[in-house]
Amino acid sequence: MIGYLEGKLLKIEQDRILLLANQVGYEVLLPAIVMETLKTKEIGDELSLYIFYQQTDRQPKPVLIGFNLEAEKEFFQHFISVEDIGPLKAVKAMNIPVRDIARAIETKDTARLKQLKGIGNRTAQKIIATLKGKMEKFALISKTEPTQIPVDEDFTKKVLNVLVDQLGHKTADAKQMIAEALIRNRAVSTPEELFEEVYRGETAS
Repeated sequence: MIGYLEGKLLKIEQDRILLLANQVGYEVLLPAIVMETLKTKEIGDELSLYIFYQQTDRQPKPVLIGFNLEAEKEFFQHFISVEDIGPLKAVKAMNIPVRDIARAIETKDTARLKQLKGIGNRTAQKIIATLKGKMEKFALISKTEPTQIPVDEDFTKKVLNVLVDQLGHKTADAKQMIAEALIRNRAVSTPEELFEEVYRGETAS
């Protein structure tokens, strides 16, 4: 199974690319949100992607779907667990940032979810019913660049690692988010409580 590819960009099409990795050309489908990030790329540039690999009895030909962040791939795996949303439909639907989709799910914003390509009111309701309560992590995917505030507490390290390694935040940004959460709620004493407070702070902003 292929979970990650790093190589040279050989070709860009409307919804997919051809990536040369270890002398093999891989055709990789990309959601619109990922394709958007390739606007600054040129043929021959280096590119790395987290890969969702799909192959079933009904669909024996392997399908590779690429993401910039491991968290985006993880969100995609949640997304396709919703009834009537398969991998190919999900790829087409993801035309707004994952953090915005996640926040829409958590706030039951069906109007926002219906902005996803191919998603109507009924499917939006299914998405909320299936995924609400599981999206806090993805709502924290990096967007802004605040200044650094030092954070030294030991129990923050786990949350810091998730924000940086999985959600794409710079270390300085993640430290500020954590520091602000600790200022808002000084009773926080576990990574789980801290993560929830960080999420609350981001969604309130």
